[in-house]
Amino acid sequence: MIAQEAQYRDWMLAALMGDAGAYRMLLSGLTRHLRAYYARRLDSGAAEDAVQETLIAIHARRASYDPALPFTAWVYGIARYKLIDEYRRHKRRATVPLEEAGDLFGHDETQEAIARRDVSKLLDKLTPAKRQLVSDIKLEGISVAEAAKRSGMSESAVKVSVHRAIKALGEDVARKEIREETKQERRGDADR
Repeated sequence: MIAQEAQYRDWMLAALMGDAGAYRMLLSGLTRHLRAYYARRLDSGAAEDAVQETLIAIHARRASYDPALPFTAWVYGIARYKLIDEYRRHKRRATVPLEEAGDLFGHDETQEAIARRDVSKLLDKLTPAKRQLVSDIKLEGISVAEAAKRSGMSESAVKVSVHRAIKALGEDVARKEIREETKQERRGDADR
């Protein structure tokens, strides 16, 4: 599935750069997956209509795709909305076997991907040694003792280093928020 995600993402990025062949490959692959997705939830005529509507929506919203986020999560987000529209249009109540309920209300990876990207950007501001310590302790959950052993530092030095790194990142975020608020205030003053 990861390879498929990468292939779809590559095709989408190439299509956004004007590669018509990549766009045809992308739409062809998505058509198969969307047919399977809707076939479990709608009758055949409605399923095919939903596939076409979803492909049109993907085409219309293709510029909104953020390459930093998972492509299939973006596609299935659109597909879920089209499924909901179909249920509303026909005033249907969805009945889904319990084991498939997770697919219907699929896990949206978008917010997680955004958070991972933001954390990664923050960690990139640290030195490699501090980045590794913060990642090990705060993200991976390893003990201070294990991090000290891995880094060759004392446990006290690890604690101090992680504390200072987190404090520095917090101050950086606070400065950015203040700058953003100042910009918004200036825009508000200019609009008056």
